[in-house]
Amino acid sequence: MNTSNPGSRHTLSVLVENKPGVLARIAGLFSRRGFNIDSLAVGPTEHPEVSRMTIVVNVEDSPLEQVTKQLNKLVEVIKIVELDGSASVNRELLLVKVRADADTRGQVLDAVQLFRAKVVDVSPDAVTIQAVGNSDKLADLLRVLEPFGIRELVQSGMVAIGRGSRSISERTLRPVTVPAPPAAG
Repeated sequence: MNTSNPGSRHTLSVLVENKPGVLARIAGLFSRRGFNIDSLAVGPTEHPEVSRMTIVVNVEDSPLEQVTKQLNKLVEVIKIVELDGSASVNRELLLVKVRADADTRGQVLDAVQLFRAKVVDVSPDAVTIQAVGNSDKLADLLRVLEPFGIRELVQSGMVAIGRGSRSISERTLRPVTVPAPPAAG
């Protein structure tokens, strides 16, 4: 993830219709405008017909307003909210495979415990670690593990949600209704 100028990075939460091609259209819009997407995560919401995209975008040379106006023009976009760092909770998932032989395994496990991570796979010469947190925490963990030898890693895009009881979909989407169970008869 590019952290060269954090003041130019913005986190957008975008509700979109759950239809084929929406992700490609949105990514294409960013690409055509020359905006760099630092992180992108897409997944379902509490409404089966709606997906939520969390986009971390780097807009050093252009105002964020330009890209949000363009996004709002797309038919499939339902709502866009910029999530401020202090007013939202954000997390990423990291899976990292680290060399860990009999001599170093204890030190690796100490690092895992220090960062409140979890070992999710063990082999005679490696461990796979799962960590969840903000990008700074994950970067710090990787710095600690690097001397042992990182064999492989994969990191998700950021997911974020606003703090408090309000939701991005309030007053935008109809409430989810769960059908009542059939009456016993």
